[in-house]
Amino acid sequence: MPMIGVLALQGDYEKHALMLELLGAGTLQVREPADLARVDALVIPGGESTTIGKLMAAYELLEPMRNRIAGGMPVFGTCAGLILLAAQTKENHQHRLGVLDISVQRNAYGRQVDSFEADIHIPAIGEKPFRAVFIRAPMVTEMRDSVITLAEFENKPVLMQKENILAGSFHPELTEDTRVHAYFLKMVAERGR
Repeated sequence: MPMIGVLALQGDYEKHALMLELLGAGTLQVREPADLARVDALVIPGGESTTIGKLMAAYELLEPMRNRIAGGMPVFGTCAGLILLAAQTKENHQHRLGVLDISVQRNAYGRQVDSFEADIHIPAIGEKPFRAVFIRAPMVTEMRDSVITLAEFENKPVLMQKENILAGSFHPELTEDTRVHAYFLKMVAERGR
């Protein structure tokens, strides 16, 4: 089984690790470039994107992460992770990787008190709806042709993929449904062949 890194600077990284371990994957908390060098794939969790971006810069992870992703390492970003992967944000001053051809608006669905759950359809993981948890979720405002929409909510993409990059505006780790993480592990296995 490949080793899946979970960026462990801030946010709900422990819940991602638990979900991956339930599926049989090995996990490693990534906090510095030496950790990143030991993993085959990476999950960037939800949390506070500005804080995570600043910590990525402080721990000199930005360039190594960009290089690994450009080299084909699978990466999965959720909520804040999606913002950090995005090529453009409305707030362009924050540190981010900028590797996914999308534009996003932070906190587009409201503040913490406006958090909600919704059933979304993700054909790539099966017919049964996925109960998505949206917490201060970003909204994708623009997406280039190279990015594929895997799921929508209110006619906006909420789960998308471009080759080795998977990104979602919701928190699949806050459910008991492992199917989105299983999809990512399938991506990792296919890249490893």
